[in-house]
Amino acid sequence: MNLTEIPLTQEAIYKGRIITLRVDKARLPNGSEATREVVEHPGGVCVAALTDDDCLLFVRQFRYPYGEVLLELPAGKLDRGEDPLEAGKRELAEETGASATDYESLGKLYPSPGYCGEIIHLYMARNLSFGAMHPDEDEFLEVEKIPLEEAVRMVVDNQIPDAKTQAAVLKVWAKLSQA
Repeated sequence: MNLTEIPLTQEAIYKGRIITLRVDKARLPNGSEATREVVEHPGGVCVAALTDDDCLLFVRQFRYPYGEVLLELPAGKLDRGEDPLEAGKRELAEETGASATDYESLGKLYPSPGYCGEIIHLYMARNLSFGAMHPDEDEFLEVEKIPLEEAVRMVVDNQIPDAKTQAAVLKVWAKLSQA
């Protein structure tokens, strides 16, 4: 069975600094039409930076849509056309002051495929060195170092609700457990 939906029309109803909201008409596999609301986003990157003593670097920051401070791995938005690995290196340095000599792709994550086209690229970084943090002027965060085993427990116990962080922590744990 062909499951593909064919776009018929696309109308941008909001264009912001980060996102565009589109309303599309699409032809369904059975031939009928449906309306699809789509959030366009340039994508993001998330870096699981692992220290020599098997700790991960996290940041705590207020997330406005949820009205709470979340514990997350360093992450950020891609500039349009930007290489995800270069963005990951930038975000890691900005948010934690860390840089790494070894980066490994952990794949990509579709955070909300029902309505959003965002793709988050996940990386593990190792062989870290540290310098000064330089967050964006509208970024206020605290860096925290948490042992990998504790981070896995925190994910399982729902103390870390952020999807990209959950996925990256568990992927690092799985990779290192297989080694």
